[in-house]
Amino acid sequence: MPRITGGSLAEHRAQIHQRVFAAFADLLAERSFDAITMAQIAAGAEVGRTTIYHHFPDKESVVVAFATHETSRYLQRLEEVLAQAPDPAARLRAYVRHHLASGEEFHLGLGPRLYGVLPPESREAIREHVVAVEEVLREVLDDGQRAGLFTVDDLDATLALIHACLAPRGLAPESVATFVLRAVSAP
Repeated sequence: MPRITGGSLAEHRAQIHQRVFAAFADLLAERSFDAITMAQIAAGAEVGRTTIYHHFPDKESVVVAFATHETSRYLQRLEEVLAQAPDPAARLRAYVRHHLASGEEFHLGLGPRLYGVLPPESREAIREHVVAVEEVLREVLDDGQRAGLFTVDDLDATLALIHACLAPRGLAPESVATFVLRAVSAP
């Protein structure tokens, strides 16, 4: 009988998942998704090969669960940051800064690297996480338009263009934030 760690079965499962996610992230930093095996993830998480299959049927399930976990953490932190901003322009600046500062911590951008190797249902599940983040930006832009601070002719195009500006390029976050704010006519 496997030993249960944590105060409850739910805590035990959460601890196993955390270890699996950490192992997966470490492996993904070293090699391509195709080159990662469930056995490697289990070894990195320090769980048995049968144990990992009790939690995840395959590595595609690991990546979808990992994306769900990362998105939840990211959105929670983002909402905390945005709650401190007094107006839509400050919220947009905070959104840009947060996204740029959090890229490494939250493993953002997994989607483009993995889309070609994941089955359609896994790609769709990961896309839902992107949409959740986009909805936060959509709300910031809508608030800015209603306040008369932003001019946005095509909201979907503006979302895509802003996110394109957030790809890591070694630029100063403040420069990117200023550019984005000017693009939507914010003061």
